[in-house]
Amino acid sequence: MRLSPVLLRLSRGPALLALALPLAVALAFSDETLDKVPKSEGYCSRILRVQGTRREGYTEFSLRVEGDPDFYKPGTSYRVTLSAAPPSYFRGFTLIALKENREGDKEEDHAGTFQIIDEEETQFMSNCPVAVTESTPRRRTRIQVFWIAPPAGTGCVILKASIVQKRIIYFQDEGSLTKKLCEQGRANHWSAIIGGSHSKNYVLWEYGGYASEGVKQVAELGSPVKMEEEIRQQSDEVLTVIKAKAQWPAWQPLNVRAAPSAEFSVDRTRHLMSFLTMMGPSPDWNVGLSAEDLCTKECGWVQKVVQDLIPWDAGTDSGVTYESPNKPTIPQEKIRPLTSLDHPQSPFYDPEGGSITQVARVVIERIARKGEQCNIVPDNVDDIVADLAPEEKDEDDTPETCIYSNWSPWSACSSSTCDKGKRMRQRMLKAQLDLSVPCPDTQDFQPCMGPGCSDEDGSTCTMSEWITWSPCSISCGTGTRSRERYVKQFPEDGSVCTLPTEETEKCTVNEECSPSSCLTTEWGEWDECSATCGMGMKKRHRMVKMSPADGSMCKAETSQAEKCMMPECHTIPCLLSLWSEWSDCSVTCGKGMRTRQRMLKSLAELGDCNEELEQVEKCMLPECPIDCELTEWSQWSECNKSCGKGHMIRTRMIQMEPQFGGTPCPETVQRKKCRIRKCLRNPSIQNLRWREARESRRSEQLREESDGDQFPGCRMRPWTAWSECTKLCGGGIQERYMTVKKRFKSSQFTSCKDKKEIRACNVHPC
Repeated sequence: MRLSPVLLRLSRGPALLALALPLAVALAFSDETLDKVPKSEGYCSRILRVQGTRREGYTEFSLRVEGDPDFYKPGTSYRVTLSAAPPSYFRGFTLIALKENREGDKEEDHAGTFQIIDEEETQFMSNCPVAVTESTPRRRTRIQVFWIAPPAGTGCVILKASIVQKRIIYFQDEGSLTKKLCEQGRANHWSAIIGGSHSKNYVLWEYGGYASEGVKQVAELGSPVKMEEEIRQQSDEVLTVIKAKAQWPAWQPLNVRAAPSAEFSVDRTRHLMSFLTMMGPSPDWNVGLSAEDLCTKECGWVQKVVQDLIPWDAGTDSGVTYESPNKPTIPQEKIRPLTSLDHPQSPFYDPEGGSITQVARVVIERIARKGEQCNIVPDNVDDIVADLAPEEKDEDDTPETCIYSNWSPWSACSSSTCDKGKRMRQRMLKAQLDLSVPCPDTQDFQPCMGPGCSDEDGSTCTMSEWITWSPCSISCGTGTRSRERYVKQFPEDGSVCTLPTEETEKCTVNEECSPSSCLTTEWGEWDECSATCGMGMKKRHRMVKMSPADGSMCKAETSQAEKCMMPECHTIPCLLSLWSEWSDCSVTCGKGMRTRQRMLKSLAELGDCNEELEQVEKCMLPECPIDCELTEWSQWSECNKSCGKGHMIRTRMIQMEPQFGGTPCPETVQRKKCRIRKCLRNPSIQNLRWREARESRRSEQLREESDGDQFPGCRMRPWTAWSECTKLCGGGIQERYMTVKKRFKSSQFTSCKDKKEIRACNVHPC
């Protein structure tokens, strides 16, 4: 049977495989603030041009990032401390974070965001909201803020501080008031590629299907052993097993390391191609192709396929991030492509639901002709697409001032018979450095004849390199293994190529095997060192592939351990656990405190560690309710009538208005009926006037005495209206006043005073 070989190149371009984790950086505050602040003289330019004394090697003041890291992890929060060594102090300061080699006069020059810890100590600058400064100028020896690292791809960041004492200490390019942090990279990688060319009767993997054990081991462990075993068990349906080595790290420039590649063959019945490779580390994420048909609709062979790949989930592990712990999916789910809305913690998450990032590109090229098309019609065209061997360079007299692209492959001969024809190749002039020196032509022609008419020896054929040996045919003792190659170029005279395309040789798996012997997989990668500094241990594992035939236990070791050496421990005396969650607020309403802790994980003998192990911060819960408060009731007044039916009253004053949902105030005035005596029916006019005058005097006296009961010896004016609130939010106060209208002669001066009431207002948070 005649075969058609294809070259598989899996390329990972820089833009596709940086594998940076998108992080949710809290930029909303800064963006909103910037819109409100007029930017004069350029962005923050006044701060960066501030004049003062530049002090080289000034060590009384220091800018420190917690843990003294040299690298930052995108989106991570770091505590930044600016401090003065006693007896020094500073009155004010400015703190900024700039991208490396940026001047800071543009918004995009600044990196990350600061977060205020104590508003009484620090605040954002009103005319440069990305910078932090003091809330009030006073003597201080230390301030702290949080800095949230910028997204991946930002590069190195310079944290700079200036301080104000009696004069300004200018930003230092190097020294104790400047800290440089660079972005921490990830060690992502691709596992070994495994796949095959096969018929439509065999499926390696597909969307909507369930992962086999081989697919699961590739997806979770990056191990291709089981997958290759499954493929070889389908020998009637599979033509070629496709394999390529793993790549560490996931992306490298092509001038450093070429993308992994492999060669395989297809024929008229086995013209589908599938493969997969694990994204590592990850729960069970992969990229690959499933049943890619290399036959065209016209029953010819596809010359080239280029596809950008998105990651897919094997449905065997429920992790949501690259480094999620193992969490088997029970029951197993179907294979599906990852989406941008799977989980907020996913590195591919997009709250707007955009298309997911493509992480790899696969290129499949046909590199040689080897016989029939899909419909067994002879292929009479020259379809050599690429040749792995570098093209021999002709002697080139091109001037050095002319910069060209490489020559294209030769075209097909213009003659299909033994008559003389010609073929052509082209190149492109990229640059002409000296216009006075002419550049040669960009086209080149060569005489040729049709197939089989060459004067040279047309009976030679060009072969590919041998493909990797297959596994041994038996698991114990002596068996056979084989390898294949194919014809890259058939003889031009049409003769048959006689060179062998397959080799077979004997192989021995275990010379001393017995019924109790067992077959194991290759050793896996070494685990990380158990220690972060000094001497530790690392392990690697392998699995039992085939148990002993006699049913006994496999005696082959499945794990190995060896010592590993990390950097000396005295260089990292402070190895700390992560901060715990914040405790509950110490109060149920109003202002309180909350705490969080962390533990020292490194040994005490490694060195002194001065990092704080507990943090305390203020917390604010809704204000506590305040009930209404009243004075005692006054005495009952005299009856308002001298005869007949009347009434008398008593009152009480509100000392505290109810606040924050407190108990409302009850009534402050009570009234009851009174009757002194019956009135005369026909009093004389003189008696009537006398009585009215007497009642008028008595009413005046009652009013004065009533006021005196409430405020002894005084007559007061009514309360004024409440003043405006001193704050728009966050809790302010209002005031109102009652002043003395008249002070009686019998009153004590100290007992008759102007009065003032205060109440809270606008208590909602800002």
